[in-house]
Formats: sequence, structure tokens, C-alpha cells
Amino acid sequence: MASRLGRKRKHSVLEDDHDNSANEVVTGVAAFKRPAVKNSPKPPPREKKLTIEEAKNDTSGRPVRVYADGIFDMFHSGHARALMQAKNVFPNVYLIVGVSNDEMTHRLKGKTVMTERERYDAISHCRYVDEVIEGAQWTLTPKFLEEHRIDFCAHDDLPYTSAGQEDVYKMVKDAGMFVATQRTEGISTSDVIARIVRNYDEYIRRNLQRGYSRKELNVSFVKERQVRAKQKIHEIRDKIEDKSHQILQWWEDKSRELILDFLSLFNGQSIKERQVRVRRRVKEVQERSHEALTRWEERSREFVGDFLRMFSPPGLPYPDEDDDDIDDDHEEHEAEDEEGEEEEEGKGDYQFAVTS
Repeated sequence: MASRLGRKRKHSVLEDDHDNSANEVVTGVAAFKRPAVKNSPKPPPREKKLTIEEAKNDTSGRPVRVYADGIFDMFHSGHARALMQAKNVFPNVYLIVGVSNDEMTHRLKGKTVMTERERYDAISHCRYVDEVIEGAQWTLTPKFLEEHRIDFCAHDDLPYTSAGQEDVYKMVKDAGMFVATQRTEGISTSDVIARIVRNYDEYIRRNLQRGYSRKELNVSFVKERQVRAKQKIHEIRDKIEDKSHQILQWWEDKSRELILDFLSLFNGQSIKERQVRVRRRVKEVQERSHEALTRWEERSREFVGDFLRMFSPPGLPYPDEDDDDIDDDHEEHEAEDEEGEEEEEGKGDYQFAVTS
């Protein structure tokens, strides 16, 4: 498992011995904020209940104990901002965060991505949190508030319907112990999960490339083949687009060079000079063409002569031998043919005259 590309150890760090990690010396940036205390001993009973004015003016002589609760699955910036607001709602705040366990969350809300141990640990490392209550109860009661010496509860002020109640924070709101925070729009656990579901194939392809098996991703053999085939198609498309871009860039460069060469050809010249230059080039092309045609004729004559020499009977003159004699004989034959034609014509006229 560890040998796969991009993979880390399969077991979670939360499965390690937390007592051993607590003895490690923390230095550098990590020393700025140690993990929050989990399930700390309860402070002594309060002498009196704090008012919001006393908390704002910091006249009580002690930190104001503010409580915020939630599931905090896939801890994200929206959670962190809510806890930041709770930490800064008064000048001097001791922030207690309650995190519900898996059994209660799965029964009343739904399946979580992270386990309860992972969620507890994520909250404990948030810089704004001073104490974490593991397995916090789902609804608030006076007994729970008194047990943990809670002065105020922080949450967004929208009614939170759950566990058969129209608003689980109604009791603290009526008691004047509620302080409102603002939700961060556009980010929530449901939004993050929706992104994953929307890009399901993409994330499967990503994890297959990172070394996960289809069984670990809970996908069928057919689905794995489909995802890998799509990946190949994407790779080929990217290569084609890259090659097309290179060809287009090459064409643009060559076109630019051609235009510059064309402009430099006629730059600063009169029309007459241009005509002279064009004529000179045309003449050069004609001369080169004539030379090439002459060479071709010579080569052709040699080739024909060699061909006839290979297949002609012995003693027959060749085109390249005694060419003048051959031409004379040809002329004599032509003269004899002409005389024969004249005699035939004369005989024909005589016969016509006798018959008449």
C-alpha cells in the first residue's frame, strides 16, 4: 500500500497512541497554538449569571465561557469562521466546542464522511478553540449548561429544526444566553459533498491514478474500464489541442515572415525598378528552364540510342553513328518516291486521253 505513487500510510494518525504524541516538544509555527483540551475538569460553580453588558465590558474578572456545538464533518473554512466569530464575540472568551458522536449523528442527521475521532481531532487543532467536549448531547438542557459552567451559546440565528423540535436553541434564546454568528455563504459540508458527487468520475479517475484500487473506491470493473477509457480520450484530446496550437503558432510565424519579406522586396523602390526586377527574375527562370530542357533532350537521345543499340540486328547503323549518311539515304528514298508518283500521274493522264 505504501509503495503506491502518491499514497501515504493507510492507517490514520488518530489510531496512534495520543499519550505518546502529547509528550512531543512542539516548536515553530505549531507552537503558536497547542491542541484544545478535551473534556477538561469543570470549573467551580459561578457566583452569579453574567449579562451580555458585563461580558461586552469585561467587568466580571474572568473569561466568558462561550459554547458552540456542531457535527463539523469535513472541517472547512465555514466552520473555522463560525468558531472565530464565537471566540471574538466578547473581549475575553474561553471557547468550548461540543462535537456530537457518530451514533447520534447518523441516527438524527445522516451518514458522515469523517469518523467521530477524526472530527474531534480536527476541532482540537483549530486555533480559536480552547476546549472540546466529545460526544456532546444533541439538544441543550439547563443541566448541561450548568454542568459545564456555560455563560452563552453561539450559533447562527436561523431556527435549527431537529429531534422533533422547531428550534433546538429556543431555550437559550429565551434565557438571554444566545449570541448570533453569521454563516459563510457558498461553503458547507453539503456543498463540498455535492461537488464530489457532481464530479464523481473525475475524482474516481484521480484516485485511480494515485494508486487506489477499484475495490477501495467501491466501483465495478465496468465502471473502472469506462473511467480509464475516458482518461485516455482526454489525454489524446489534450495532445491534439497542443499540437494544433503548435501548428497554428508555426503558421502565424511563417505568415509574418512572408509578409515582411514581401514588403522588404518593394520597400523604397519605384514602379519602374520593380518591373525591371521582376523581368530579371522571369528571365532567370526562363534561362534555367531552357538549360534544364536541353539537358533533358540530350539525356533522352542518349537513352534512346542505348535502347536501340541493345535490340537492333548486327550491322545496322545506330542513330549516333553516321547520322549524316542515314539522313542522305533518307533523302534519296524520298526523291525516288516522288519520281514514282509523277510517273503514275502521267500514265493516268495518257489513259484518260486515249479513252476520250
